[in-house]
Amino acid sequence: MDERTVPARRTAPGAALLLAAVVLVTACTDGRGAVVGTPGAAGVRDPYFPRLGNGGYDVTHYDLSVATDARAGRISGTAVITARATQDLSAFNLDLAGLDVRSATVEGRPAAVNRAGWELTLRPAAEVADRLRAGRTFRTVVRYAGPPRTVTDADGSEEGWLRTAYGAVALGEPAGSMTWFPGNHHPGDKASYDIRVTVPEGRSAVSNGELASRRTAGGSTTYHWRAREPMASYLATVAVGRFTVRRTVTGTGLAVVTAVDPGSAGASARVLARIPEMVAWGEEKFGPYPFSSAGAIVGRPDDAGYALETQNRPFLPGPPDPVLLVHELAHQWFGNSVTPASWRDMWLNEGFATYAEWLWSEDHSGPTVQESFDEAYADEANWAFPPSRPPGPADLSGPPVYGRGAMVVHRIRRAMHDDPAFFRLVRGWLEEYRHGNASTADFTAYAEEASGRDLTEIWDTWLDGRSRPARG
Repeated sequence: MDERTVPARRTAPGAALLLAAVVLVTACTDGRGAVVGTPGAAGVRDPYFPRLGNGGYDVTHYDLSVATDARAGRISGTAVITARATQDLSAFNLDLAGLDVRSATVEGRPAAVNRAGWELTLRPAAEVADRLRAGRTFRTVVRYAGPPRTVTDADGSEEGWLRTAYGAVALGEPAGSMTWFPGNHHPGDKASYDIRVTVPEGRSAVSNGELASRRTAGGSTTYHWRAREPMASYLATVAVGRFTVRRTVTGTGLAVVTAVDPGSAGASARVLARIPEMVAWGEEKFGPYPFSSAGAIVGRPDDAGYALETQNRPFLPGPPDPVLLVHELAHQWFGNSVTPASWRDMWLNEGFATYAEWLWSEDHSGPTVQESFDEAYADEANWAFPPSRPPGPADLSGPPVYGRGAMVVHRIRRAMHDDPAFFRLVRGWLEEYRHGNASTADFTAYAEEASGRDLTEIWDTWLDGRSRPARG
């Protein structure tokens, strides 16, 4: 384990409730009638994905080892999961879709494994019961293999393990990460990661964080990536292919790692060269960059139908335009460092990242922020539902979450009548919840306290209202 310390992560009240979850009523006993624990809940009652995540424990670290062949059609993996029990546990669940479990141990002893869909229930040996007391840390090892799945979201987009021309890319929002490693797959449980990927020699493997080592032997190369800062599992990625990988540093010493498919290299070079400029611009607006590296992974246009803000280096399906790259880099602050407590809070990610687009355009000879606001206001699609209340999972990436979410941010700015004070509020928000989770209720309370204003009209009309208000 790396000895570098990470700032303590603040867990919002909503996230704490999700992680606590509900334990089963029937308790297990030790043969003398003494209660030794109860099973952790299967699911944390997320408003849109109630079966995602698991109760009874908090993962602190994932150590993942994944090997794949040249076609990336099959993987074999070992997940070493370090977690802290939040209750006395007799059993607990992990989320894993599709892959076959070969063995599982808890604290070095074989654990019984039952499976129902993507839910793995592990029942540890009686000899290690004391290690699963509330507040204690325990280690689980799961070995698994098989062809990883691609899954289809409610909105029709594909995620999970996506096959590409020269390998694969793993994209996990909201649930795709369970297709390539077992875990507690809800944004409310963030952890640090070591990710080792073994690929045939001649292929590259890129993941989150920094490259700790690369070793070639017997026709295979193992890449070891380390993400020190806490990360939600939907932001974890692995990209296998024939990438050109470059590492540079900014003027302030921040590492910038880019991995580009050769087919996209020429058209991407000029935009990717602006990453240091974009990060510096973001720091001016939002405060210190929250991670120890930045960058991007650029695939081919047919690799996926969307970009994703995978931590440290967003995935881009083909050469990006500058505004898209700004959007995904803004997510490193909004969504990756300050992560939603539940999927209902997505507008906090997307509204702020969209507002970053508006700010960047204004600062770089594009439309002013007010012009972008006016355009979003005129777009009927932004009024289909309140950004804080998408009707269902298929709507989590709908226009109101992005465009109307950004309008909420701008209305706060206008209500404050003071740009320096507004940006102090934004930077304070990011500092307060750095590397933690936060809900809409956390944000509205913080904004009112930091601004010293009653913002009820903004929440009732622009954030939660169901009809388009007068522009005002």
